[in-house]
Amino acid sequence: MLHTSPGRRALTHRLATALVLLVANSSAGIAAQCGSGPQGFHEWLQRFKQEAISQGISSQTVSRALSGITYDPKVIHLDRSQHSFKLSFQQFYARRVNGALIRRGQSLMRTHRATLERIEQRYGVPGAVIVAIWGLETHYGSDATARYSILRSLATLAYDCRRPEFFSGQLLDAIRIVGRGDLSPQQLRGGWAGEIGQTQFLPTPYVRYAVDFDGNGRRDLVHSVPDILASTANFLAKHGWHRGGSWEPGSANYAVIAEWNKAQVYQRTIAKMATQLAGAH
Repeated sequence: MLHTSPGRRALTHRLATALVLLVANSSAGIAAQCGSGPQGFHEWLQRFKQEAISQGISSQTVSRALSGITYDPKVIHLDRSQHSFKLSFQQFYARRVNGALIRRGQSLMRTHRATLERIEQRYGVPGAVIVAIWGLETHYGSDATARYSILRSLATLAYDCRRPEFFSGQLLDAIRIVGRGDLSPQQLRGGWAGEIGQTQFLPTPYVRYAVDFDGNGRRDLVHSVPDILASTANFLAKHGWHRGGSWEPGSANYAVIAEWNKAQVYQRTIAKMATQLAGAH
């Protein structure tokens, strides 16, 4: 798994989900020449830049996004240090959800009531489900790590021979995020494996599902709460969310939650927390 903490160990399942989205990205050619250390990274990066341009990304955007990018051995160490995720649902829920998290979620639902009502009207996803995801992913933004350059991390992982095709596609989409003006290279900071913002979108889902809900012309999943919440709802809606339906285990909407995260304990935790938030809201 990608991290040792329970909240991150399910990320491999998220990565597997996003991998399906990469069919449109012809990244196999980039991945053909990979490496297992810093030697050769610079030459690989020059080839990657040319491949990105050949896929329709402007040379100015590519240069802006990848200028000064270097190999990060710490990212490779973290990638190799993942552990299996074996907590039971009861153990996971007890570690991740407590009274403080629920109370904070209830408070945020009141604060953002108008926004959440607009989101449900447009996408059909109740606020309790969105806020549950927000709380579980980053404690409502308070744990949204910005320690790593997304572009540097993804370039390192795209060059590495373990999963080059997957991360090459993610890197291309991170550059597209820069190109369309959503986030600058300096703002593209997050988790070491490419997680961006307060509900931890990887670049490919970001490109596909992020929406500008605050109307400022940018899809900002780092700073804009309306964009963050609406984009999360849009992801669920585009994966088949049934307006007005249950999200309990066995329901059609519960199957949609599985598209957000493939770990069963995470799915059950989202559903249970959303029920708690909805009942007390």
